[in-house]
Amino acid sequence: MSLTRENKKEKVRKPRTKITWKEVKRQKVLLFWAAIMVAYGVVFYYLPLAGWAMAFQDYKPRLGIFHSAFVGLDKFKMLFSDMTFIRVIRNTLAMGVINLVVTFVTAIAFAILLNEIASKGGKKVVQTISYLPHFLSWIIVTGILHDMLSGTGIVNEFLVNMHIIDQPINFFAHTGYFWPIVAFANVWKETGWNAIIYLAAITSIDPSLYEAASIDGAGRWAKIKYVTLPGIKPTIIILLLMNVGNVLNAGFEIQYLLGNGLIQKVSQTIDIYVLKWGISQGDYAIGTAAGIFKSVVSIILIFIANKIAKHNGDYCCQNNNWNSLSTGGKCNPCFYSQQKKIFVQKRFIPVLGYHNVCQWWINPYLPPVQGTWAYQ
Repeated sequence: MSLTRENKKEKVRKPRTKITWKEVKRQKVLLFWAAIMVAYGVVFYYLPLAGWAMAFQDYKPRLGIFHSAFVGLDKFKMLFSDMTFIRVIRNTLAMGVINLVVTFVTAIAFAILLNEIASKGGKKVVQTISYLPHFLSWIIVTGILHDMLSGTGIVNEFLVNMHIIDQPINFFAHTGYFWPIVAFANVWKETGWNAIIYLAAITSIDPSLYEAASIDGAGRWAKIKYVTLPGIKPTIIILLLMNVGNVLNAGFEIQYLLGNGLIQKVSQTIDIYVLKWGISQGDYAIGTAAGIFKSVVSIILIFIANKIAKHNGDYCCQNNNWNSLSTGGKCNPCFYSQQKKIFVQKRFIPVLGYHNVCQWWINPYLPPVQGTWAYQ
């Protein structure tokens, strides 16, 4: 059985809310606090952008921004002609992508596995223990890593005693180990904390979906694949968009604390470069130019990720001319029942038997669109 839509072309008018003085007075407390937050954003986020002018000047602190000589794009040309900066970009991108992929996947997997624990007490204990490392400073975390990976640390002792290696490995003297160590540290520290929002999204899934899947004979893996993952997909997309913009924020503390002269080629990030050349050497223009480059790349990555998410997301009705039904909607989990004849999505995801798990774009505030449903 398939569902087609005989749609009459009519424009859907969105209801407009009239702003009156009575409404303003009624919301005065909310508007007051909103004005404070807007002022905070303007003062601390937008006004400091005037300092970007230093990147286009031969900035001298004694002359200030208004009297320093204008040099155009010379500082940017100097940056990209410096092989050290090119290597720093490579390191930052590599560690940023590795951290994004590893922490993202492990947080989702951990949330799903934690959701499968039947014991509520055991689930709370595991969850509490898992997110405690988030509250540790990087100083403590790097200290733990140094003790674990030192020549007499637990890792080397285990490898030697198991006869996997003959001599202890100096993990902080080989460039090939540094990126995996950084990724492991981020996973250990942030997985439990990042999983909280996925657990919240999982708990919002309608339990009737799992009941329908159980009736149809679905096992745990089928429920995860056809119910849990589609149910948290909007949350995954939103968090992915937010995290993609932070790819170049690969970190400063852990690289600065674990790095040394032997692994400097793979440990330095853009933030360390700005500290070393922009602040320590007093060349604030170079540091500002590097910061502008980082910000521009982050904005471009967010736009690209947003475009990809829109193209591959849950825009269920665009290819079936059901746009009028999905305009401005949000994705809610639901299920299709053959007995009740509820059809909600162009693509049904079959589990077994008579039920299907699906997602649909629903906006309860839009007026109904005139037309008829045709069942085939």
